[in-house]
Amino acid sequence: MSDLPQRIAPPRILLVEDDTDIARLICLHLENIDAEVEHSDRGDDALQLALSGHWDLVVLDLRLPGINGLDICRHLRQQGRQVPILMLTAKTSELDRVLGLELGADDYLGKPFSPLEIVARVKALLRRAAISHALQEHDELLHQDEAPIELGPFTICTRSHQVTLNGKPTELTSREFDFLLHFVRQPGRVFRRAELLDEVWGYGHEGYEHTVNTHINRLRRKIEVNPGAPEHIVTVWGVGYRFQTAT
Repeated sequence: MSDLPQRIAPPRILLVEDDTDIARLICLHLENIDAEVEHSDRGDDALQLALSGHWDLVVLDLRLPGINGLDICRHLRQQGRQVPILMLTAKTSELDRVLGLELGADDYLGKPFSPLEIVARVKALLRRAAISHALQEHDELLHQDEAPIELGPFTICTRSHQVTLNGKPTELTSREFDFLLHFVRQPGRVFRRAELLDEVWGYGHEGYEHTVNTHINRLRRKIEVNPGAPEHIVTVWGVGYRFQTAT
């Protein structure tokens, strides 16, 4: 029996993997946790599937015929699809892992991996997504009559998930918006990475701090004049991050 959060329907997972044996093994173990798995072995076909339906998770190999996994991830994020993405990479391919996270992947798993490990990662991502969705719904209900938050050059509307910076609209992903909103509600507080995982994702786990760093870097590129010398989301060395409206 699955120990995933209770949901009306089984989670739908899109598996994109061109190695038949690996794909068969992954499908077998994911079906054992009551997931509905659809498999694609080509990148171009997988992209169409990912864009045409609702998925709770995409398990995405990088080396694919047609379109590679990095391009699929890029297309999904550019289209505003916030489905969790677990990338499968070669153990030695650090550049691919970094690029994947920069493009918006939620986690990565290096090959070769054990079936138990991929099942654990999938469960963790599904659990994080379910908790995040519940927290977002609760937050929207709690703040449905809340006026836009104005702090320094930022105006943030919680109902519409819109952000303006110095009067100009700023396009953020759902996760980037969550990060910024969490910061501006507690300006000056120093957040450890583990706290941000727990409070923004609703999930904390040692080893996921790289995900926080990646999302912080992406957010800085969108809201800072000079991301290399940030004025708003500043690093407190050896501790974490703090939000401020001016240096």
